[in-house]
Amino acid sequence: MSVAGYPAVLAEGDVVLRPYRRSDAAQWSEVRRYNERWLRPWEVTPPGTWEETNSPAAFRIVRRSLKAGVRAGESMPFAICLGPDRLVGHIGLGNIVRRAFSSAYCGYWIDSRAAGKGIMPTALALLVDHAFSAARLHRVEVNIRPENKASRRVVEKLGFREEGYHPHYMYIDGAWRDHVGYAVTWEDVAAEGGLLARWRRIRAG
Repeated sequence: MSVAGYPAVLAEGDVVLRPYRRSDAAQWSEVRRYNERWLRPWEVTPPGTWEETNSPAAFRIVRRSLKAGVRAGESMPFAICLGPDRLVGHIGLGNIVRRAFSSAYCGYWIDSRAAGKGIMPTALALLVDHAFSAARLHRVEVNIRPENKASRRVVEKLGFREEGYHPHYMYIDGAWRDHVGYAVTWEDVAAEGGLLARWRRIRAG
């Protein structure tokens, strides 16, 4: 089994979303290891040191897990790149549910050296539009720790709807952490031509 609309390559300007490659191991590891202090507070607590769980060898395990999720029809993972080759982050849909729900959760992270340049809102807009078209989904949800102001700014810039507060929602950085739930549905962006069209207008001022 595979996911409708995946694999795919999505692009807007020099922001490219593409499936991971075996050859990404060294670059993925360098970015992840460099960004330990930037990423650790917002991620699931790993079973081992950061160096171990973000090594090139660990990437091969991560990639196998991502591919298994795709085969099960449950996920759609993308490397975020500047151009085709400079890996600067990750974005993906997970927990894809079909039929009457037609929904998925979205998660993402970005290299601190590439943050604040509009890359992540562009990547999220690209993925949401793809989810609503080729992937045939109706709703995308993003759950974020309240303290993660940078990540919350991404969804708020794009006009995601804040839907609720989830106490003790996920085990992150050594404790059960609260999250704020945001979501967008096709009806929210259809009249504007999609989320990317909305983002282009926002950037144009």
